[in-house]
Amino acid sequence: MALVRNLLALVGLAALIGVAFALGTFRDFDPKAASVYWDMTKRLAATGNSAEATVWRRKVAAGLSFQEVDQSIQSIANSENIKDVGALPLGDQVTAMQGKPWRKLKIYLYCNPLTAAKMVDYSEAYAAYLPCRVSLVEDKTGALWLYSLDMDMMIHGGKPLPPDLKAEAERVKKVILTILDKAATGDF
Repeated sequence: MALVRNLLALVGLAALIGVAFALGTFRDFDPKAASVYWDMTKRLAATGNSAEATVWRRKVAAGLSFQEVDQSIQSIANSENIKDVGALPLGDQVTAMQGKPWRKLKIYLYCNPLTAAKMVDYSEAYAAYLPCRVSLVEDKTGALWLYSLDMDMMIHGGKPLPPDLKAEAERVKKVILTILDKAATGDF
């Protein structure tokens, strides 16, 4: 039943997108907008989970400890010259509040303040996307995963960003993907 529902939802969304394009609604959008939304729709249909449809994730290589990946994330961010603006050790907080061990979960907050200011100058709504987050989470089986918001919708999902702003946003995207890819293998 879920498969049929997801297929029908996918067909319905594809039809709506087709009609919107036919009517010219998206004619002024970034050229990559349709593929961004199509990829998101495929992930939604595959998982049934809207959060999973809008994130990038990397499985951490077996054998790496939470502390090793934590150190890797911080080292890579520093070498990529993105400002560390905080960290939230949520797993430790849950453990403290419950009085018993819980999974490891830490959220790292990174930002290029000048790029952030330009994004907010362009549209205050971008403030909701700030700062960039990378999450290191232990799943229920004990495996480690890295997650971050898929920035493609922010960069390509609507009308094209001004060229200088788009270039800066693409640079931040590259930094976040570098953190995910290298930290997943324990690289520094």
